[in-house]
Amino acid sequence: MHESLDLAIIGGGPAGLTAGLYASRARLNALLLEQMGPGGQVLLTDWVENYPGFPDGLSGYGLVEVFKGHALRFGLRLETKEVRALRFGRPHVLELADGELEAKAVIIASGARPNRLGVAGEGKLTGKGVSFCATCDGPFYRTQVVAVVGGGDSAVGEAVYLTRFASKVYVIHRRDTFRATKVEQERLLANDKVEVLWDTVVEAVDGEDRVEGVRLRNLKTREHRRLAVDGLFVYVGIHPNVGFLAPGQLEADPWGFLMTDEEMRTRAPGVFAAGDVRSKSLRQIANAVGEGAVAAHSAEKFVSAY
Repeated sequence: MHESLDLAIIGGGPAGLTAGLYASRARLNALLLEQMGPGGQVLLTDWVENYPGFPDGLSGYGLVEVFKGHALRFGLRLETKEVRALRFGRPHVLELADGELEAKAVIIASGARPNRLGVAGEGKLTGKGVSFCATCDGPFYRTQVVAVVGGGDSAVGEAVYLTRFASKVYVIHRRDTFRATKVEQERLLANDKVEVLWDTVVEAVDGEDRVEGVRLRNLKTREHRRLAVDGLFVYVGIHPNVGFLAPGQLEADPWGFLMTDEEMRTRAPGVFAAGDVRSKSLRQIANAVGEGAVAAHSAEKFVSAY
């Protein structure tokens, strides 16, 4: 295939769908490309309770369907295709399995993916007690027992956050010291709801329809034990979905997340980024939506002056 567009949007999560909605309302010739179908990480969330406008909450799938339907109503075109490479130019060229697309502007909204533990039960119970976002799911665990895996700033900080809701928070860390900042460590260790399990790894997650416990192994004593918990929060790193970009093609932070200005512009003219793929401190549906709107507005201005 070969087509010339005003705007190509890479990624169909909240940022990409919002960008598509705004671009379509601006009557840009826009196309959204999503490798697996619209949704992104939202589809891993069993229930969304903190997105404005839905006080009773709704499923991650249900929220994606609302976003998708809204964008389609204004004429956004969606195609399930993988972008294999992006070549900057005038126009930019997107390489697909079945040909190439040309676009005056590109919005990268390809999101990010959390690292997994890779243990039995984790995949089956993701969204059913296994979570990668305490901000999203913490309030569901009021007076319950949860475990957090990891030892960096995210793990320690989110464990402290979870003490607002849970009756008990276990922190499972494979080493005997944290990598988190000293201030975060002090807050965690001073909290009487927290118990740290040092030198310990998760070997499996138990449960049928919901998480019921985790199986652990102490790396020093080699002791095995089962720990009963209602939820498991995994913080062992997160990576941006930027495999279609060449190393150094765009400015990124040390973890590979793309750098932009407040208008979502990258250093490449006509290339914008929005959502979880950006370098930032908070990755939530609400700010992904806002960034998608800003990116589309910036892209519209760029195309108008093309």
